[in-house]
Amino acid sequence: MPGSSRRDRDDVEVRLTLIRDPDEFAARTERLLTGSLECNVLATVLMNVRQGAHRDPPPLFAVGTAGEGDAVALAAMRTPPFPLLTSPLEPGDAEPLIELWLGVDPDVGGVSGVPDTARSLAAAWERHTGGVARRTFSEGMHVLEDVRDPLRPAPGRLRLPRPEERGLLIDWMREFVEEARLIGAAQAEAMVDARLRQRGLLLWDDGQPVSLVGVNPAVAGVVRLGPVYTPPAFRRRGYAGSAVAAASRRALDDGATRCMLFTDLANPTSNKIYAEVGYRRCGDWEEIALERG
Repeated sequence: MPGSSRRDRDDVEVRLTLIRDPDEFAARTERLLTGSLECNVLATVLMNVRQGAHRDPPPLFAVGTAGEGDAVALAAMRTPPFPLLTSPLEPGDAEPLIELWLGVDPDVGGVSGVPDTARSLAAAWERHTGGVARRTFSEGMHVLEDVRDPLRPAPGRLRLPRPEERGLLIDWMREFVEEARLIGAAQAEAMVDARLRQRGLLLWDDGQPVSLVGVNPAVAGVVRLGPVYTPPAFRRRGYAGSAVAAASRRALDDGATRCMLFTDLANPTSNKIYAEVGYRRCGDWEEIALERG
């Protein structure tokens, strides 16, 4: 597939290559994707692709290497219709990556990543297309190593969904995506089915399902929780905090060394709830929509 190169401020050539094979991409980027919390989303999406999800339309990947040993300096991927995901980039990498990417995937409609990276990519896209980039949301990245019980534990218990609750899960996933202003409401059914195959959805049950917690596969000992969704009729009863605390404790008991999750920075309630059970903010994340004129 197409490739390009650039020289960074230290005059080290970075070679960019586009890839279609997820297994090749995984083999080449494993060390990078398991090396930081900022790459956890990319790593878990890649796991899903390798297990058969997001194959139609086919995903696209990019690898950037540098130096005589071809050390991997960056990784990027997109599973249409979702945004372009990348590892943290040097500012000078954004322009050649976007130029190369648009030659194969001109319909990219968003970028998602740590703020400096997302903004650099969006600015490069604007220069190449004449379109307009618009930030759609800002999130905080939070990490936990030890769980604290909620100050006011909610009644109920955490459990796996039952087969007959699949329809409820799809409805809740769609509601979560729409409420959070994310892309992918039409993919809610496929997302739920992929999570069910991994035992990656949990329910808080208080006589009936009242809250949903997603649990992603571990990456280098880190388990990322999300989505977390409580329907409006069941909010303000402590269900989400108790569910997240129980799901985090379950992950640590199963061998994880840390848990992480993302929160909407515009929602002080969720940030407070998760801080109470032991999560601390460790970084930021942004999604930026790309709109052609």
